[in-house]
Amino acid sequence: MASIGRSQEAISNGAAMAAFLAAGIGAFALGVIVILNETGLFAAPALYAPAGGVTGRTTLAAAIWLIGWAVLHRRWRDRQVEARVVFALSLLGIGVGIVLTLPPVWKLF
Repeated sequence: MASIGRSQEAISNGAAMAAFLAAGIGAFALGVIVILNETGLFAAPALYAPAGGVTGRTTLAAAIWLIGWAVLHRRWRDRQVEARVVFALSLLGIGVGIVLTLPPVWKLF
């Protein structure tokens, strides 16, 4: 049984928040890579020829996601991070990343 008079220690949520924010970073990175590829500023190599250049773009975005996750996890693993801000930034990154991968958006650049 837990004692009523004891103060509860805050549980760190930094590792989980790092994963959420890294997902937003990865999705946003994919959108930017697609736009750069479609404008001709960056050409990701095709890692698997039958699938084409999408393999290079997604692999690069996955690498950016993993690096972001590793850096944020290392910095936040023992901290209490404000979840609302992280969720908002994650959703923003995911939303913008998805929009940037749509063909009508490519034509704006």
